[in-house]
Amino acid sequence: MQQLIQTLLDGAASGLIYGSLALALVLIHRATKIPNFAQGEMAMLATFIAWQLMSVGLPWGVAVAITVVCCLVGGYGLQRGLIRWVERSPHLTQTMVTLGLFMVINAAVGLIWGNLAKTVESPLPSGPIRIAGVVTSWQVVGMFGAVAILLILLFLLFNRSRLGLRLRAAAQNPDSARLAGIDVGRAYGIGWGLSAVIGGVVGVMIAPQTGLEPNFMFPVLLYAFAAATVGGFDSPVGAVVGGLLVGVIEAVTATYVDFIGTELSLTVALVVIVVVLIVRPHGLFGKKEVARV
Repeated sequence: MQQLIQTLLDGAASGLIYGSLALALVLIHRATKIPNFAQGEMAMLATFIAWQLMSVGLPWGVAVAITVVCCLVGGYGLQRGLIRWVERSPHLTQTMVTLGLFMVINAAVGLIWGNLAKTVESPLPSGPIRIAGVVTSWQVVGMFGAVAILLILLFLLFNRSRLGLRLRAAAQNPDSARLAGIDVGRAYGIGWGLSAVIGGVVGVMIAPQTGLEPNFMFPVLLYAFAAATVGGFDSPVGAVVGGLLVGVIEAVTATYVDFIGTELSLTVALVVIVVVLIVRPHGLFGKKEVARV
C-alpha cells in the first residue's frame, strides 16, 4: 500500500509538470486552433535566459522576474512578427511553421550555450519530506503551489477582467470580435505571450531536477500533448487534470508493468493520445464542435 501511495504521489508530481505545459498549449490552441510544437523549445530558451541571468550574479527571484517579462514580450513579438503572416493559411502550414521554430530555437540555443548539461539552482530546500513513510520533496510542494497560482491567475484573467473577456471573444469568434472593436491580432499576441510565460515557469521549475540542456523539454512536450489531448485542447482545467492522469498512468505502468519499466514509459503518452483520439476526440473536458450544414 505504501508503495502504491508513493507511486501515485510521484505520478501526480510529474503530471503537474505535464499539465502546466499543456496549459500553455491550450492557450495558443484556443486562439489559433493549431498545436504549437515549439512550445517546449520556447520554455527551454526561457530557462536558459534565467540560468544566464543567475550565472552573472542576479538573485533567483530577480532572474525569474526578468525572464517572465522576456517571455511575455518575446511571445507577443513572435506572434506579431511571424505567426500572424500565416494565420490565414491552412492549419498544416501553420503547424509546419511551429515545427520550423522548434528546430531553429533548438539549434540556436545549442550554438549559443552549448549542448552540455548545466545546473540550475532552486530557491527551495533540497532535502526530502517524509510523511507516514511516503517521501516527497520541497520541489514537488513548490510545483503544486505554482500550478495552483497559475490556475487562479488565469481564472481571474479570463473571468474577472476586461482583457480576459476580449481574449475569449477573439478566440471564440474572431469576426464578431472585430465588429465589436476588439484588436484580434493583439489578442492573439497576448495569448502567445501568456503561453510563453507559463512555459518559462515550467522550465525553471523542472530544470533543477533534470539539468539544463537544449533537449531537456522534448519528453515533457510529448507528455504535455498527451495531457492536452486527454483533458481537451480548449479546456485549461482539463489540461491540468489530463496532466495528472497521464503522470499517474505513466508512474503506475512503469512500476507495476514489468515489460514497460522506465525505458518504455514514453510510449505510454503516445498510447494515451491514440486511445483518447479514438474514444473521445475532444477530450474529457473539451467541447464537441458542432457545424451547421
